Amino acid sequence: MVEHSVYVDPAARGRGVASALLEALVASAEQAGIWTIQSGIFPENTASLAVHQRAGFRAIGTRERIGRHHGVWRDVVLVERRSAVID
Repeated sequence: MVEHSVYVDPAARGRGVASALLEALVASAEQAGIWTIQSGIFPENTASLAVHQRAGFRAIGTRERIGRHHGVWRDVVLVERRSAVID
């Protein structure tokens, strides 16, 4: 299992950068025999949730009050993708 984060510069958003990064991550993980990829995403980051869903990730739960961000307790949506090619 591997946990990841994807950050795209605001000037490069909407150009498929995140999709390309996730595609490369999935391919690399499968080549390495890693069958599960996870990420924690802020619930209001709908763009990130959508790009992960398109890459085959699914929401598996919410980690409530996982930590403080700028002094505010935050939740994250836990998403994961399991490989279809690794047994």
